[in-house]
Amino acid sequence: MPAFPKPKFVYQFDLQEQIGLLESHKKKRLIPNKSDEELLIASWNIANLGLQKRWQQHAQLISEIISWFDIIAIQEVNYNLQGLRQLESELPSHYDLIFSDKAGNNERFAFAYDSRKTKLMELVGEVAVPPKDHRYIKLPNVQKKFNGFDRNPYLTSFQWRNTNLVLINVHSFFGSNSKADMERRALETYAISRYADLNGKSKWAFSKNIIALGDFNLPIVEKGDLIYQALMKRGLELPKHSSKVYSNITNDKMYDQISFLPSIKKKIKANGIFDFDNSLFPDLWIESKSKFKSYMKYYISDHRPIWMQLKF
Repeated sequence: MPAFPKPKFVYQFDLQEQIGLLESHKKKRLIPNKSDEELLIASWNIANLGLQKRWQQHAQLISEIISWFDIIAIQEVNYNLQGLRQLESELPSHYDLIFSDKAGNNERFAFAYDSRKTKLMELVGEVAVPPKDHRYIKLPNVQKKFNGFDRNPYLTSFQWRNTNLVLINVHSFFGSNSKADMERRALETYAISRYADLNGKSKWAFSKNIIALGDFNLPIVEKGDLIYQALMKRGLELPKHSSKVYSNITNDKMYDQISFLPSIKKKIKANGIFDFDNSLFPDLWIESKSKFKSYMKYYISDHRPIWMQLKF
């Protein structure tokens, strides 16, 4: 996708002060500290990472948030790896990366993970539907045909303690809000749901602990929403949120989700969305809300990270 407009002003800030604000808001949003007994998984669409030229201080703020989690799925990693490498340089040395090749919009998928706590396993690849199976990707009242993903979801497996997990990193097609584009998005979403269902029931599955997470471009979590219904159709579930915090900084969409098969449900100890924009750069917000929003979208992101704590 095209980069957001670069703000035409320079905003100076104290890095340690901003990190302090993030840590304070982390406590307010009840994000647990890391422990050996639980696993913290997150997902974050970091806007046009590698396309928008962030300062090193912005990379430090983003990496601070990433470092709170054991595994984090990242979307909108540009083919140009400069942005991802910039974040990597600010993460603790025990964090490793794995990422895909480019797909639609020159985007990659990536995972950053704490290698002291989690082990990358053998299953790594893409969720792809063979052409002969395209006919199975269909929904009621949807006329459009499924012709594959714009960005094949990136599937990666990890081991934590004695448990294998399969994480599917998703960035669904958006296009526009036209009927045709919404149907295409719904079919992509259903294909992910079907894949999780089939593998969850297969005796040959690498692991039945399947989690699909990322930017589904899901407008709203409500019955009647085409994308939501496609995601839920084959048994995937979403965690309940204790408060209505949306996943975009305009606070009106639930684009980003962590979905899972029912076997995961009893393992969830906590979950939420971290609205970093309600803590960072408060003086810029006071000065100008429009300047604040343009600065946040360009230098941090227009999406908020979503997270979940598991205990097996």
